[in-house]
Formats: sequence, C-alpha cells, structure tokens
Amino acid sequence: MKRIVVRYKTKPEAAAANAELIAQVFAELKQKAPAGVRYLVLRLQDDTFLHVSLWESEDGPSPIPELAAFRAFESGLKERCLEPPQPSNATLIGSYRVFGEA
Repeated sequence: MKRIVVRYKTKPEAAAANAELIAQVFAELKQKAPAGVRYLVLRLQDDTFLHVSLWESEDGPSPIPELAAFRAFESGLKERCLEPPQPSNATLIGSYRVFGEA
C-alpha cells in the first residue's frame, strides 16, 4: 500500500475556500468510490492542512488526482498558500481504528 502525506499552510482568508474545495473532492470520492483508496484531510488551528492518501497499488499512481474535483482543488492552490505543499512518502507505524481496521 502506498502512503503519501502532504502538508501546506493556507492564507487565513483562503482557508475556508480551500476546505470547501476539499469537501467537493470527498463528495466525488463518495460518488465514484474508487477501490483501494483511503483519504483523510485534517485542518489544523493555524490553517495548516494535512492530506493523508493511501492506495493499494504499489506501482501505480493514486486515482485521486484524476478526479475533476481534485483538479479544481489544485487549481489556484499555490495562490491560496503561505507555505507550499510538501509531499512526503510515509511509513505506517501504528493505527488504532483510523483506517477502518478492527
């Protein structure tokens, strides 16, 4: 399973619009239900956003960037940010009921 974490900080006046664009991504994910995809976005108190994306393909790309809502979210993202997106591969150390495990 591939895991990517992306961190960035938005301008305070852009944080609500950024969150709405992310909500549209989740709506499209719910509608299309791509297999093997798990996605979580957190908004911190200082308008830092953390995206955690997991997908089952070790050698293929995530299907999330192919979503129309995600492309709309990415459009203008740099202009909404104080700190640019910083993607990083991630290794799972442990999880307790975060990703649906019993």
